[in-house]
Parts: sequence; structure tokens; C-alpha cells
Amino acid sequence: MNARLIVADSEHNADMLYATGMFVPDPFIWLEARGKTYVVMSDLEIDRARKKARVDRVLSLTRYQNALRREGVKSPRLSDILRRVLRELRIRQVEVPREFPLGLAKRLRGVRLKVCRDAFFPERTIKDASEVREIAAAMRLAEEGMGAAIRALRSSRVGRSGWLYVRGMKLTSEDVQGVINAKIAALGGSAVHTIVAGGNQACDPHETGHGPLRAHQPIIIDIFPRDLRTGYWGDITRTVVRGRASERVRRLYVAVLQAQEIAFQKLRAGIDGSEVHKAIQDVFRREGYSTGRKRGRMQGFFHGTGHGVGLEIHERPRVSVSSDRLETGHVVTVEPGLYYPGVGGVRLEDVVVIRKNGNTNLTKFPKFLEI
Repeated sequence: MNARLIVADSEHNADMLYATGMFVPDPFIWLEARGKTYVVMSDLEIDRARKKARVDRVLSLTRYQNALRREGVKSPRLSDILRRVLRELRIRQVEVPREFPLGLAKRLRGVRLKVCRDAFFPERTIKDASEVREIAAAMRLAEEGMGAAIRALRSSRVGRSGWLYVRGMKLTSEDVQGVINAKIAALGGSAVHTIVAGGNQACDPHETGHGPLRAHQPIIIDIFPRDLRTGYWGDITRTVVRGRASERVRRLYVAVLQAQEIAFQKLRAGIDGSEVHKAIQDVFRREGYSTGRKRGRMQGFFHGTGHGVGLEIHERPRVSVSSDRLETGHVVTVEPGLYYPGVGGVRLEDVVVIRKNGNTNLTKFPKFLEI
């Protein structure tokens, strides 16, 4: 295959954003053929694309629409335009990503499509220095949000009933989420589904949290903003207690912190992520923390150690039971956690860049348990 094709918007499709380097909210055509890259743009986007798109040529959608109308096509669709572009460039077969629209594929009569089985841009997993800087900038957004959350919790008062209060009202997960998201938005980022989950709610790692927050219980705060300037993501998790942590929670926290340090020691180019994951499992077993189903729900450490971060919040490589061999330039999270109903959950998450002989932590926000 000497031609490759994407039809998508770049607001949501990371491959299209990677290919073009610009945000476009509506689907458009990107094509690579015989060593050159092309985009087909509407009048609305064409001038901006000529300045910003990382391609060799920007083609006019209007020109193709007018040509098709002269040929008798009253209302040219994107499929009509795409067929015309491919014919003009003498392309009869193209490789497309797995998420290529099925309806569009069916309308491309006379063109052979081959679906890429693996990543369309495998090089996306290896971040260059400029991409690392963009992820680091997204991490600063995440840390600003975390700082706002800690200040909100610190400003709360512990009531006699054990609830947290601000100005006479119970402080809720939604209140803290709002503070986090507003802070990040003010700095040019977007944070959605931010996790502020206390007590037993935190035992479901993807529970965002809801309702009033209690003192003396662990609260997991997981923030993963997107930098709206670049499209790169950050990711950070801290677990805190407003008040005094119980001895059981303290022990959980120490075990998770120790497991994360073991991961930092092992993460380097050439290691298989499953080896790092197993080392964390071994730490938890030695400390007496079992994993499994009890009374119908999972407890212990039952998720992966980490995942890639870049133009998607979850991308390759994985650091888990089924994993990838890590390479220089991979950017991954390190997020061990322990969850036991009746006690609560503890998770800590940093983001690191894999280097030849180790890793560089992009996360600067401190770790502490009690506020």
C-alpha cells in the first residue's frame, strides 16, 4: 500500500490531530500518497490550514464540489469528493485506520480499502522533546487543579457529625470537582469526569464521587486535563485525608507509596511493563494485601500499573499483566492502588518519561496524606 487515508475531525481523533497539527471540528480528508501528504479543506478552514496544517498540499473542497456539480452531481457528498481526489491522484487502493467510517467505505466503489490492524501511527508512542514539553505543560494544568482541590479541603471545617463544612454547608465531591475544573479552564485546559471520591466510593477506581465528604476518610483525587492549545493530556492522582487518618489507612498509603517507588526504580527502556506490574503485585502480597472478589466486589490491586499518555489520555504502551516492552520516549503513568470497602481506597499517580537507563518524572506535586 503506497497510500494512506483518514477521514475524521481532529477535535476527537488523535491520529488526525497528530497528522495535521491543527484542530478542526468537522470531518475532513487527510491523504498520504507517494511520499506527499494532502488535506482537503472547506472555505471555512482553508486559509488557516495553509498556515498551520503539517502537510505538503492543502486542496480546496469547493473546487471539487464545483467540478462535480458541472458533471451533474447536484449535492456532492464527502464520498463523491474523496473518490474524485483519489481518481485525480491515480490511487486505487488505500490503507485506513480501524475506526474508518463503514458507511463511507461502502460508498467508495472502485477503491480497495485495507484496514490497518495495528496503530495507524505507531511512532505516536515515542514522544520527542517537544511532545514531552507539551505533556509537561498539561501536567502543570493538572497540578494547578490539584492545588485548588487541596486548598478547598484545607479551608473546610470538620463538623461534630464527621462531615466537612464550608460556610455552614456540607462540602461535596461536586463542590471540589467544580473548583478543580474551573481552575483548569481558567488556565486554558479542559477537565471532565474529574474524580473526587471519598470512603467506599473510592473503592471503585473510576467512580467520580458524589455527595458530601467526610473527615478522617481517604479521598482519592484523580485529575486528567487536556491542554486545549495542543491536545496533549496530563494525569495525576493523590489520596488525602482531611483530619486524622486511621492506622489502617496509613498502612495502605505507605504500601502504595512503596510500590510506586519500586516502579520508579524498574522503569527504563527495554523492560517489559508486565515485569514492573508483577513487582508491584509482589510488594502488595508481601505486605499482606490480597486481591480478589469478596462479597461480590473486587478489592486489593485489580487494575493496571499504568498507561501511555499523549494525544489520548489512555494510549499505548500499557504497564499491566498484558503489556509492551518499553522504549526510550514512551510516556506512561505510574498509578498503583489498593481498595478495601470499609477502609477506603488509596491511589497515587505520577507521569514519567522512559529513558535509556531509567525515567524522568514529569510530576512535581508533593505527596502527603493528611491535611
